[in-house]
Amino acid sequence: MENKFILVINCGSSSIKFSLIAPHNGQEPLSGIAQNLLTEQANITFKLNGEKIKQDLPSPFVHHTALSHIVHFLQQNKFSDQVVAVGHRVVHGGERYSEPTLINDDVMATLEQLSHLAPLHNPANITGITAAQQAFSALPQVAVFDTAFHQTMPAMAYLYALPYELYQKHGIRRYGFHGTSHYYVSRQATRLLNLPESTGSFISAHLGNGASICAIENGKSVDTSMGLTPLSGVVMGTRSGDVDPGIIFHLINSLGYSHQQVNDLLNKDSGLLGLSKLSNDCRAIEEAILNDNNQQAKLALDIFCYRIAKQIAAYTASLTSLDGIIFTGGIGENSDYVRQQVVSFLSVLNLVIDNTLNIQTRFGKAGNIATADSRPVLVIPTNEELVIAQQTAEVTQTL
Repeated sequence: MENKFILVINCGSSSIKFSLIAPHNGQEPLSGIAQNLLTEQANITFKLNGEKIKQDLPSPFVHHTALSHIVHFLQQNKFSDQVVAVGHRVVHGGERYSEPTLINDDVMATLEQLSHLAPLHNPANITGITAAQQAFSALPQVAVFDTAFHQTMPAMAYLYALPYELYQKHGIRRYGFHGTSHYYVSRQATRLLNLPESTGSFISAHLGNGASICAIENGKSVDTSMGLTPLSGVVMGTRSGDVDPGIIFHLINSLGYSHQQVNDLLNKDSGLLGLSKLSNDCRAIEEAILNDNNQQAKLALDIFCYRIAKQIAAYTASLTSLDGIIFTGGIGENSDYVRQQVVSFLSVLNLVIDNTLNIQTRFGKAGNIATADSRPVLVIPTNEELVIAQQTAEVTQTL
């Protein structure tokens, strides 16, 4: 039987990540990234059956050119007739979208209206959808929202203590992100622990350059650390996470910062980068600690790990039971150092790591790294692209 694939697209302001996925078995013969778009350095890298092929993009160096290039590559390698739908990662769905949604003109208009909630992300997502609609005009296209999984949060979790009219009139509330990742790993966790599907109470830590914590009760999100935007919550690669809002006024009124400078400081110059004065890359910071005894780097990771542990502990208040915690994302899956440090703060929750298992569980491996008498501490590689492919197939009923 001929394979049928979903083309998954994750479009950023200057890049397009893409994957060709068979939803029923996760087969991924093609993936890649177009990057440096809108510049003369625009290029595209294809990974075809494990082999990387890098090509410069011709002018104009825009998203439409990149999508056309992807179409041509699919045709060259005889995949084009096997693509049955296109699934798009869309960062912000507001309160309107709690499920994957078939894209039409009304959906596009609503996404435009929601752009003010994610000005760095949604416009880029819309650009990708528009380009894909032109490139794959005969195929159904589906939006899968980062925020959708968190639409089950109760009001006491998602509302800010601001005048209620700001929520009613302007939708100012906690929305959360990384929803497809938290959704995926929580379901994998129930399988790993042999729990019934759609059960299980977990606290999931998606740790990468962006990081968020999610409390999950019976398969549903009940609280999460990111808020109206992806800036809030724990310390991240370049984002500050939660800070006293009064700092913003102090920076503007006393230190002469402009609004844009404050925005750049909190989003681009803070987090691990700002604390370490070295890098936003956790690997570089760990190397500086282990090889050079760099105390500034150690301070940065100590703060990073402590804030994560504190958030995990806080989210036990959101649950009626705790079946385990989950580490995922680039750091969560690969940094045994960070996992050890985080869990060392959580012994009060009966969480203890087995050092040997912790060191062994990296580079795509999944497993329980806790000691025998501890609550489970799970490492589960995330697969957001597979979730998007599966949900796109379900919505379009193409498989």
